[in-house]
Amino acid sequence: MEHIGVNSLPLVVIIAIFTGAVAAWQAAYQLKGLAPVSFLGTATSRAIITELGPVLTGIIIAGRVGASIAAELGSMKVTEQIDALETMGISKIRYLAMPRFIASIIMLPILIVFANTIAVLGAYLVSNFFLNVSYTVFFDSVKRFFTMGDFVFGMFKGMVFGGMTALLGCHIGFRTEGGAEGVGLSTIRSFVVSSAVILILDYALWSLVF
Repeated sequence: MEHIGVNSLPLVVIIAIFTGAVAAWQAAYQLKGLAPVSFLGTATSRAIITELGPVLTGIIIAGRVGASIAAELGSMKVTEQIDALETMGISKIRYLAMPRFIASIIMLPILIVFANTIAVLGAYLVSNFFLNVSYTVFFDSVKRFFTMGDFVFGMFKGMVFGGMTALLGCHIGFRTEGGAEGVGLSTIRSFVVSSAVILILDYALWSLVF
């Protein structure tokens, strides 16, 4: 949990604040001439809470954690450490995979809460300093259109993305072959496959909801 959550927090915060800033500029451009500037808060916050926060955080974890899981387990596989565990009657699934899976399911939603908060703050800073939207106007819009369903949906997506990233990292790590070169290939494969699966699952979950 420390590796997946706490150690990932600085990167999540940096990406989240610029994600919110870009979301504010994009929303202002889209709303120009179509809706009053008072809708900027809700336009950015709902996009962040339901989509940008969970997906971008999931991809960050896929790159940082999913790849590291594959590399760690792949190294254990090619150096026969996993074979040694099984020889002693220790299940590689219970001992190596399950803790990573549970930690990912728990920590990714928590990271998403941080990412959402920082991203909304970034959106507000851009709105306030560059688009002349006051604190009251921005956050009144956020509160007026905020729904708990959006928040819960984002958290659910985070659990799904976290669990899938850990499962793919473990699966690819356990199937690593070919020494150091195989470990490198497994690391790359884990990130690529996890990122693609996150985007596919994001579409599938939206389809099920709507």
